[in-house]
Amino acid sequence: MQKFTLILLSLVLLAPLGIDLYLPTLPQIAEGLNSPVSLIQITIPLFLLVMGIGQLITGPLVDNFGRKPLALIGLALYITGSAIAATSTLWPVFFLARIIQGCAVCCTAVVAFSGVRDRLSGEDAARAYGFLNGALNIVPALAPLLGGILAEAYGWRMPFWFLCGYAVVIGLIVLLWLPETRPADTLRVKGLPLAQYAAIAREPRFLAFAFANAGALGMVLTYVSLAPHVLMTEGGLTPLQFSFAFGANGFWIMLVSAFVNKTIRKAGRPFCLAMGFATMLIGAILLMMGTTLLPAAWQNHWALYMIPVAVSVAGLAFTVGPATSYALEPYQQQAGVASALQGFIQMACGAGGSMAIVALPVAEKSSLALMMLLGAALALTAWRCSKKMHGRVTALK
Repeated sequence: MQKFTLILLSLVLLAPLGIDLYLPTLPQIAEGLNSPVSLIQITIPLFLLVMGIGQLITGPLVDNFGRKPLALIGLALYITGSAIAATSTLWPVFFLARIIQGCAVCCTAVVAFSGVRDRLSGEDAARAYGFLNGALNIVPALAPLLGGILAEAYGWRMPFWFLCGYAVVIGLIVLLWLPETRPADTLRVKGLPLAQYAAIAREPRFLAFAFANAGALGMVLTYVSLAPHVLMTEGGLTPLQFSFAFGANGFWIMLVSAFVNKTIRKAGRPFCLAMGFATMLIGAILLMMGTTLLPAAWQNHWALYMIPVAVSVAGLAFTVGPATSYALEPYQQQAGVASALQGFIQMACGAGGSMAIVALPVAEKSSLALMMLLGAALALTAWRCSKKMHGRVTALK
């Protein structure tokens, strides 16, 4: 089971690597493609938006044709998109590359989370989801630094060649060692299963947990989108200092995720959802207190941004594992479809909410505080829903 989980993790890593590796090189990419930085920044939420929408299509394909074939198709698309990005000379071509990468990760993400649902359920699944999401934070901890080093030595295109090579290696691992986990009684669907999506989306329980994930992701995406401007342009940090600050926060989420993994077993999933609500609320309060109560000379200090962020992003670690397991628990025979719809809500709605909040005519820190409050409200709704549920589910044999 450990090898199986590590293979799933390698698939899940494709998404954050596709965001964080090139984050410090955004100004270089903009210069290389003769476009404004603000235009290249759009490729971050665009990537996640495509990933979210694409899962509605790949979900039924995973149930119809199996987990392993879709994983290999996703990896082939990722290799193609990364190579196009590395060789692009015009920004529309770079945008096309990011769209192809987004299509790729919508395949691999559905395979990974469906695979967990195939083998585990209940609190065991929550710990597995928590491990996958927690281990992902090694990427924002290390990827910006790695991307910056690669770009400094070889130019901004090298991080995308790195992604291409990584996908080739993972493709070989999947081909040789990933088992097919689709249950024999999986319900097959013809075409786009709109009726199944509609039936699942009518379940208030499913929506409560899926939107809690969307709120937590939207909060983190807002932080990531605004961090370069707040920390480097306003705060005066160098790209290297930015990478260390960004990476330290990634390591912090890893520590919190390890704690959450033990807490789920001892205190249960509802407690973790309550903690997710509390941490995001406290983060929003600290962020607004810093901007309103402290002297103007302190306003651009990096700590006034990163300390509230550190408190709030702990909410992601507390929320995602329990909420995902609760959302997918009833759908053993429709794991791919349910995972796809959950992923669509989490990615597309999280990215869309973040883009809408950032577009508001308010200061960057105020935008982030609003997204923290929205994430807290959605986590609170999920916690109240979890309190109405009874009993525990053990791992499936």
